Amino acid sequence: MDNWAKIVGRDVSDFCYPIKIKINKDVDNGILILNVIHGNELKIEYDKQKILDKINSFFGYNYIKEIKLKITQENVQIKPVGLDLKKKEDKFNEKINKVKNHNLKNSLVKLVKAYGVKKFK
Repeated sequence: MDNWAKIVGRDVSDFCYPIKIKINKDVDNGILILNVIHGNELKIEYDKQKILDKINSFFGYNYIKEIKLKITQENVQIKPVGLDLKKKEDKFNEKINKVKNHNLKNSLVKLVKAYGVKKFK
């Protein structure tokens, strides 16, 4: 989900989003189920092969072999990651404050801040 728009591009991600992947034990040749906003199913149907190629290129092997479409009436709003990330950062900071080694503590603080900055971009 985090990389959906990056993988398929805005021209596809604005009209559909993944809801489920059915995958076998070998983690290949999966079936991707996409929610498609009503009225855009024909566009996504025509773009199926392009979507498959982009996903498999991203993973470097045939991760997905088939795409199935599920029509939805509206786009579902996905909960922003930032709120959960802030809670996690606070929890990490509490644990980091208990570390006695000053150099290690500073390094961990920098790591948590760098991770937070990267996630918010």
